[in-house]
Amino acid sequence: MQVARTRENLRKCKCMYCPSYTTECKLKNLPGNLVHLMEDLKEADHFEGMFCAFEKSNCIHKDKGCLCETCPIHDEYQLNNNDYCLHTGGETPKN
Repeated sequence: MQVARTRENLRKCKCMYCPSYTTECKLKNLPGNLVHLMEDLKEADHFEGMFCAFEKSNCIHKDKGCLCETCPIHDEYQLNNNDYCLHTGGETPKN
């Protein structure tokens, strides 16, 4: 199931709180993210957040911990993967 690119889902999203999403990365992408928030998220080709709905990050390159499984979107859309910020479509968790 594809995650809807909505403001409601963005409010539920935990990407901004993820340890892998560094302060430097957040600051670097703030201007572009603000522009997308003023537009329709459905039309955005990339967004540095809600990676399960968009694609992997252009800024995050190292796994410093993953919050995907604790995110309401992960449960609501029955997602099975983690690390959506590092891998478009996520990566199957290793058990």
